[in-house]
Amino acid sequence: MNPKMKSAIEKITLNDATFSNEVIEPTYVNFFYGKNGAGKSTIARTFKANDEHLQWQAGRASTEYDVLVYDTDFINANLRNYGNLAGVFTVNETNIAIQEQVDTLNAERKKMGEEYNGHKAAIDQKTADKNTALSTFQSDCWSKSAEARTLFDEAIKGKKKAALFAQEILAITPVAHDVEDLKTLYGTVFSGDAQQYNMLSKAGKVTYASLPGYELMGKPISSSSDTDFAKFIKALKATDWVRSGHTHFAGQTDGKCPYCQQKLPSNFDKEIAACFDAQYQDDISAINAFQRTYESEMDSVVATLEGNVSAAMPGLDLSEYEVKVQLLVDAITINKQRIAAKIKEPTSIASLEDTDSLLIEIGTLIDGFNKKIKENNEIVRDLKTKKVLCKKQVWEYLAELLKTDVAAYNKALTDLDVEIKSLKGKMEQLKKDATAKKEEANELNKQIVNTEATIDSINVLLDNSGFEGFHLRAKDGVANTYEVIRPDGTVAEKLSEGERNFIAFLYYYHLVKGSLSSEAVKDKIVVIDDPVSSMDSGALFIVSALVREMIEVCYNNTDYRSNKVDGDYIKQVFILTHNVYFHKEITHHQAKRYHSVSFYMIRKVENISSVKLCVRQSQRVPTEQENYNPIQNSYAALWDEYKELKTANTVKNVIRHILEYYFIQICGYEGNDLHKIVLEQNKPLFVDEVEGQKPNYDRYNLASSMLTYMNDGPAVISDGFNYIDDGSDVEQCKKVFELIFTAMHQEQHYKMMMGIED
Repeated sequence: MNPKMKSAIEKITLNDATFSNEVIEPTYVNFFYGKNGAGKSTIARTFKANDEHLQWQAGRASTEYDVLVYDTDFINANLRNYGNLAGVFTVNETNIAIQEQVDTLNAERKKMGEEYNGHKAAIDQKTADKNTALSTFQSDCWSKSAEARTLFDEAIKGKKKAALFAQEILAITPVAHDVEDLKTLYGTVFSGDAQQYNMLSKAGKVTYASLPGYELMGKPISSSSDTDFAKFIKALKATDWVRSGHTHFAGQTDGKCPYCQQKLPSNFDKEIAACFDAQYQDDISAINAFQRTYESEMDSVVATLEGNVSAAMPGLDLSEYEVKVQLLVDAITINKQRIAAKIKEPTSIASLEDTDSLLIEIGTLIDGFNKKIKENNEIVRDLKTKKVLCKKQVWEYLAELLKTDVAAYNKALTDLDVEIKSLKGKMEQLKKDATAKKEEANELNKQIVNTEATIDSINVLLDNSGFEGFHLRAKDGVANTYEVIRPDGTVAEKLSEGERNFIAFLYYYHLVKGSLSSEAVKDKIVVIDDPVSSMDSGALFIVSALVREMIEVCYNNTDYRSNKVDGDYIKQVFILTHNVYFHKEITHHQAKRYHSVSFYMIRKVENISSVKLCVRQSQRVPTEQENYNPIQNSYAALWDEYKELKTANTVKNVIRHILEYYFIQICGYEGNDLHKIVLEQNKPLFVDEVEGQKPNYDRYNLASSMLTYMNDGPAVISDGFNYIDDGSDVEQCKKVFELIFTAMHQEQHYKMMMGIED
């Protein structure tokens, strides 16, 4: 979209009378049309209030301008006493040398203002860059911390939006924390069911090597008897077999051998007993006692270790512990089997599986578990304090995680702030330099301003307007004061309303060009509210011309290529009226100045006023907008309708009205003459001639159709060619319409009405 240019006042907010928060964003020249009572005077009064409702351009303030409002209050205030009208100081054009110095100083001030605005724009861009950097930083923090935020969701409660999260990260000093420890702490304080747990029990120092009888496992248990039978049994290595058999069958075989059924010797039991002496019996008793003690102790160890699992604190990883306990159980089972085998065969040698190492490893695991249980219990005992600590550590951990991003963002911010500070310093210096230039120009102005030029100019304008009943003159003995004088030399006591309004406007016009003070001639903001009330046509014509001149002075600020008047001292114009004739007089050709001119319609419905900006989609460039004047005559309205129509028959109907009004009623052509000039004298414009092909008469027939209905004689049929009226194309109709103006040498009028620049 094509934007409008901004001037001194960038925004007006209306909150008075029948307006409620109505916002206007004006450009250089602004036309407001509205009926009486719609709210025009309310808008005009806004400029006389303080700056509360006005937003000035960056680096500008109301003190730099004369905001001059022409309205009823202005008339009453300045023409209350016709004999004491305050003089208006105007630059004396004859003092060229001093004026050139003033112009040079003003040009330098303007250049400084442009530099100031350039620096302000640069600051705005760098401020935008800061906002962009912040937005990027917030996004990066949010995305890079996603996994950690999920882990510690409850700890960052209240900061779960990217902007709030990043703001908190910037305020935290990063600290490295072990994430597993932090997860444990977090899991405890935010579980919702935190409680204390008992420590896991250890098995104690159970070492089978220290148990009585263990040493017998590694050596054979045998008798030391030296009887012949004992020696025989030992030679056969049958001691365990004999002992086992005797144990099972003693006293049960009726004196016979249980194997060969032969009668045993009478001293057999004595011989058997002699094979197993007292030491042997003691060893057997010791190994049996070792078995009982080992099984009792180890069963107790296993019960203790397995009991830990069922009573363990939730969250402990017991997988390794359970594996080692099972290994211990398996080793104990094997050892029990080996002890039993030793008892069965005392002469055998047996070794036991190492369980001490497993018990040490299991004990180490229990120590680790108990440490975590202790930490849990300490946390639970002081849950409130630990929760605060957990949140602090989580944020420290997150800040550590994102410290590279924080450092990069802070550096970018610092660099931008340094640049902004430098630009602000330059702006401050430019402001001081511009003030010095302004003061120097003011001193020069004091040498060349006077009030005589204003008196002469107003009197000339009064003469030119046909007013003969009064003129201005300097008041004797009173510096810088005018009098309104009747032809007989007396001070005017009464003026008609029209005369009063007219002289007030002439006074206002010269005030815009000059100043009430000789100290300075400031740039102007011009506000004109319904200036032509009760004026006759002669006064209205002059007022309209003066207003158009002020508009062109303001327009010079936007385009220096073809100045119609000199100067650019008016920086913004606001004109409000209900007078249709005056509005049309001052807005001629202004709508096409889209960038620097705006039209507004003021309406009041149900005692609520609104202001509508009159813009629409451009007919020539659909992607852009164009102004339209809300007040038009019927002929201009026909052209606007023509631009918007999309159907051929409707377009041709409007075309016929335009052609008839302009060429017949305005230009005075006869219908037949018009047809002759267009279709006979300029026939090649409408006929496509292609070598070797039949001429194409489509445009010719279409033009004939458009002109036929304006004939005041018999209708002229187009050379016998048949023509179907409904079959024409809209674009073709519009092209033929343009060619008719070309044929009549009226291209300039066509371009003017279409808003086409040369």
